[in-house]
Amino acid sequence: MNRIDVIKHIINILAVVLLSAIAFLFIAYGLNYRSPSFIDVHFNLLLAVSGTLSALIMAAGILFYAIKKISLYRLIVCLLVFIDICAVVFFVLCASGLITKINSVDALREYISGAGMWAAAIYIFFCFLQVVLLPVPGSVAVAVGTAMFGPLRCSIYSFIGIVLGSIVAYAIGKIVGYKAVCWIVGKENLDKWQQKLKGKDYLILSLMFLLPLFPDDILCFIAGMSSMTWGYFLVMITITRAISIFSSAFSFELIPFTTWWGIMIWIVIAALVFISFWLVCKHYEKIDRFIKDKFKFKRKKR
Repeated sequence: MNRIDVIKHIINILAVVLLSAIAFLFIAYGLNYRSPSFIDVHFNLLLAVSGTLSALIMAAGILFYAIKKISLYRLIVCLLVFIDICAVVFFVLCASGLITKINSVDALREYISGAGMWAAAIYIFFCFLQVVLLPVPGSVAVAVGTAMFGPLRCSIYSFIGIVLGSIVAYAIGKIVGYKAVCWIVGKENLDKWQQKLKGKDYLILSLMFLLPLFPDDILCFIAGMSSMTWGYFLVMITITRAISIFSSAFSFELIPFTTWWGIMIWIVIAALVFISFWLVCKHYEKIDRFIKDKFKFKRKKR
């Protein structure tokens, strides 16, 4: 093993250790404010649980790297980055006293309105990271944003962050290529979705961005590695993201999950979406041929 390899191994292991330490420290400092009362009563237990979980995740990351399960190691790294962000947010909530003041959606919105554009900027950045790095579905980010800002502002902020993240993810797939995407999303996930979408990189891939259950972060990287052109991607991602984000944000506001009729409506919507998608998949070749002939899409020679 040469010197460069040794340094590489040390850096990879230290990355897991450092990320785990950051998570624990911010959680511990947040807990140290001992508010609300639940934290004060169970402070020692919460601190012990936080330390144990941080140590276990760190050990898992080191173990996966040692046995050369690189995709699992990278998943641990992404998980730790997400936990670090959550830990920092938790610390800020505790340090500012917000955690004791917020007990309703209306109160949360009122507090965030007072934060001005800082709150919006942080949320936009979170939506950007959600596409490029964090293993968080876009629908979850929109649901959180709707509670924080209301449907209209959430839609605008989510659209900015998610579209920017989508463009960056596409560019990484298009310019940097397979190895970089493997590191970010994992080889197994990438290969699985590439196989599923082989030869379907226009219509089917476009429709997937409209549905909330598909991994939109992975799809953006795959779109970059497919024959999809920059022009088509930019138009497609703008339209599909606008439809999915605005419809999701206003749906979360108008159709509650806390009533029987709201749950029934969501079940019907989900059923209609999946039936439509199944029909499109079944008749994919005819529809794809029609669209390409109609709009003169030409595949790039690879």
